[in-house]
Amino acid sequence: MQLAITYALFALVATIVNIVAQDVVMRLHDSRFALVLSMVVGTLAGLVVKYVLDKRYIFRFQARDLIHDSQTLALYTLMGLATTAIFWAFELGFAYLLESREMRYLGGAIGLAIGYVTKYHLDKRYVFQTTRPEQHIEQ
Repeated sequence: MQLAITYALFALVATIVNIVAQDVVMRLHDSRFALVLSMVVGTLAGLVVKYVLDKRYIFRFQARDLIHDSQTLALYTLMGLATTAIFWAFELGFAYLLESREMRYLGGAIGLAIGYVTKYHLDKRYVFQTTRPEQHIEQ
C-alpha cells in the first residue's frame, strides 16, 4: 500500500510539473503551434521528473554506468509513448470539446492519471524487471 501511495504522489508531482511547464510555454509563446509546443515541453519535463523519482524510490534502480542508465531511460521513454497518447487524447479532447484552458488542463490531468497507472505496470514488467530486489535474492 505504501508503494501505491508513493507512486501516486510522484505521479501528482510529475503532473504538476507537466501542467506548469505547459502553462509557462502558453504564456510565453503566442503562435498557432503554442499548444503542441506546450504539450511537448510539459511531457518532457514531467518525464524527467518521473523517471528520476521512479528509478530511485519506486524501483530502487541503480545503473551500472551512464550507458546502462541511458538505455533504461530510453526504454522508460518508449513505454511512455502509448501512455502519452492517452494523455494527449484526453487533453486535446477536453480542449476541443470544452474550449477552455482550465478544462484542457483537467483533461490532461485525467489522461496523465490513466497513463501513469498503465505506465507503472509497463515499467514494472519491461523496464525495471531486472533491478527489483526480490530477483536478486538467492534461493
